[in-house]
Amino acid sequence: MDSDPVRAAAPAPVPVPGRTPAPVAADTAPPPRRPRQRVATWAAGLLLLVPAAVTACRLLDADGVTPVPQLLSFLPWLTVPAGLGLLLAAAARRRGLALTAVTVLAATAWSSLPYTTWTVVGHGYPLTRVRVLAANVEFGRATDALIAAVRRERPGLVYVSECDRACGRALTTALAAELPHHASVEADGSAGSVVLSAHPLRDRRAIPATMGMPGATAEIAGRSVRVQLAHPMPPVPGRVGLWKRELGRIGDFAARRAGPALVAGDFNASQDHAAFRAILKEGRLRDAAWAAGKSRAATWPAEGPLPPYVQIDHVLVSDEFSVEEVRFLDLAGTDHRAVLADLDLRGER
Repeated sequence: MDSDPVRAAAPAPVPVPGRTPAPVAADTAPPPRRPRQRVATWAAGLLLLVPAAVTACRLLDADGVTPVPQLLSFLPWLTVPAGLGLLLAAAARRRGLALTAVTVLAATAWSSLPYTTWTVVGHGYPLTRVRVLAANVEFGRATDALIAAVRRERPGLVYVSECDRACGRALTTALAAELPHHASVEADGSAGSVVLSAHPLRDRRAIPATMGMPGATAEIAGRSVRVQLAHPMPPVPGRVGLWKRELGRIGDFAARRAGPALVAGDFNASQDHAAFRAILKEGRLRDAAWAAGKSRAATWPAEGPLPPYVQIDHVLVSDEFSVEEVRFLDLAGTDHRAVLADLDLRGER
């Protein structure tokens, strides 16, 4: 028996001359992945799926089909699931997935950068200051709040969306002294709209649409300025094609019009929608908020548990205008913030 209580280790095999020792098999198989790592891998992939698909459509300049047009409104916020996906991919120690997550997060963040309008100074000498207010009063519920805002801010042009018949009568009556001229589409619910003006209006006509989009020509400081309200159908499921067509009609209007133009209202589209950017690509119009460095200032929804997260209310101006200031007003009774823009109308070059 061994005197040592601990059994001695087995002696190493003695090499035999002329015989090569048999190689010892190495355990090269990767260790089995733990359940937590598998869960993290699947969760990371699911979190990256939506940001990747939506950002791809944004970079390809396409609005896609439902639910992409709706999710494009959330584009800046999609950096949150993309970032969480990156953290989970790193925790799962999946290098390929982590690299994919970095790419998706970077592309989403880059696509979410605020837009700017490079050409922000109109041509010619300034003739007069024009203050424009665009407001969606949500079925007329914010009519009283809008009247108070108009009397406080004193705009010369007011574009009012979702102004039903009662709203139209109330505005034209209460603001007859400040804004005696108007062009309207009289209808119930969200289909009614009106443009109120301190300047004489002529050549009234509307762009065909599901909801009212009235327009006219205003005489301002001796220049004829086309004023047009925009309120296309929102991109709800089943109506995305109609939304694109009505935005396209606004783009056609912008493309064929010469001279000063102001197009404002609830576009039901943000800078992340290709159908909206197509209007600006015609080169005739610029977004006043972009020119003022406020392209990510959200205007909807102004009611409810969530804070506003997307800008769908816009004031678009032609090159005859320079943008001095843009502000956003909260009106009680509506889920939209109003856009107030101070513009300088300039003379011919």
